[in-house]
Amino acid sequence: MRHSDRLERIPPYLFAQLERKIADKRAAGVDVITLAIGDPDTPTYPPIVDTAQRALANPTTHTYPSNRGREEFREAVSTFYARRFSVEIDPDGEVMPAIGAKECIFNLNLAFLDPGDVALAADPGYPVYTGGPLLVGGEAVLMPLVPELGFIPDLDAIDAKTRARARVLFVNYPNNPTGAVVPEGFFERLVEFGAANDILIVHDNAYSETTFDGYVAPSFLATPGAKDVGVEVFSLSKGYNMTGWRCATIVGNREAIASYWRLKTNVDSGLFEAVQLAGAAALAPNIDHYVRAMNGIYQRRRDLVCAALAKIGVNVTPPRGTVYIWAPVPAGFESAAAYCEHVLEEVAVVISPGGAYGPNGEGFFRISLTTPDDRLMTAIERLGKLAR
Repeated sequence: MRHSDRLERIPPYLFAQLERKIADKRAAGVDVITLAIGDPDTPTYPPIVDTAQRALANPTTHTYPSNRGREEFREAVSTFYARRFSVEIDPDGEVMPAIGAKECIFNLNLAFLDPGDVALAADPGYPVYTGGPLLVGGEAVLMPLVPELGFIPDLDAIDAKTRARARVLFVNYPNNPTGAVVPEGFFERLVEFGAANDILIVHDNAYSETTFDGYVAPSFLATPGAKDVGVEVFSLSKGYNMTGWRCATIVGNREAIASYWRLKTNVDSGLFEAVQLAGAAALAPNIDHYVRAMNGIYQRRRDLVCAALAKIGVNVTPPRGTVYIWAPVPAGFESAAAYCEHVLEEVAVVISPGGAYGPNGEGFFRISLTTPDDRLMTAIERLGKLAR
């Protein structure tokens, strides 16, 4: 059976491949510890689950949802943005639910790119920033994120021809996979760049609620003029331990959201309303202390991992956001993929090769902190034995 040519344009999704390798080894009796995927290891916070259970029992949630979103959800997002980011969001036209950030980011490509158009994509970055444009017939032009620039793109380095073809630009801070946070003034520069070049700025705000050392992450939309040129995709997956719920929202530019809505009405039937009500509950002030407690767990794990890596000669700067450690590959390996394959085969630990997130991720590997402390430390001990 012949599949479409567009599938030949993209490699298999990294984590789908890893799942198969892990399953094969576990079936063979190997004790595999995976530090690759950022999937929280603790349950969704109880009040959110309680709300979902009540909503599930309510027959009004059992019918087709509206793509625009249930009023309670849109109001909750608007109230949260005002409280958390000091950003005013009109619940009637500047917010819509999404079936997870991944769906939202892909569908923005479908809504805004024609064949031959360009999406400017952070490199290294979330693979959907580059895979999405290819699947819709566009082109992903990479914006290098390098340590010397604090892992922000050099917008001045994007040539005029590329700027003329570009329709969207994808960034995210706190950043996956590097853990970098946005420096002062960069969001302002993005607004200027989007306005000057008629490019939709898409800020993937997946990790703003997962921060450490007193750092409070801003919203891109808090930048003056941001709503004129861009949207923000806010995900409940990581900060609220809701990865499996597929609950996110797009907020910001009214015209862009109207285009996204027009596409969505032809693609899916919206987000299950019981999940929307659970998402609304997650954004209430009474959930804040759960988020702070979870961040305390991640910060402890971050410190344990960074200290353990230093002992085996891998020095990293502790990130102030996300659930990841971005670390340099030890000397002696030809690539990050070779090192990660070696680690999996020799000590049964799964880590992500930096090259999977783009060419500028080469030379690094990513460790996720979403693993219980004891298993996390066992994995680091195994890496230490390998180093010795």
